[in-house]
Amino acid sequence: MGAQISQEEDIKSVLALKTWAIVGLGNNPERAAFGVAKLLQDKGHKIIPVHPRAEIVHGEIGYKTLSEIPVPIDVVDCFVNSNLVGKAVDEAIAIGAKAVWLQLDVIDLEAINRAKDAGLLTVMDRCPAIEYRKQR
Repeated sequence: MGAQISQEEDIKSVLALKTWAIVGLGNNPERAAFGVAKLLQDKGHKIIPVHPRAEIVHGEIGYKTLSEIPVPIDVVDCFVNSNLVGKAVDEAIAIGAKAVWLQLDVIDLEAINRAKDAGLLTVMDRCPAIEYRKQR
């Protein structure tokens, strides 16, 4: 499904953006968000954890909501269930993010269309770690 929704040029454009708020990122190393966030950090991205516990993750201060983050956000990367991701996408639009990235198996066409209509780059049902590996 992802290949039909996320264009390769959009993926490359989003991967080039530097400041990523990662919704659902906490300190659980068993969760995919933990490893993907570390990879993004290792690739030179600034990561900002967004989680109800507002934990420090990989040395970065966490926030409970996107609206609490005091710096501009380029990408809102969503590690939440599909039925919850619409709220995160709407918050990404509200804070003026440049892009939203919905992780593997996170699918909400209505939310993606709202983001596109607001002028954001969109990627859905993909993983940045996998996309980086493809670039080798």
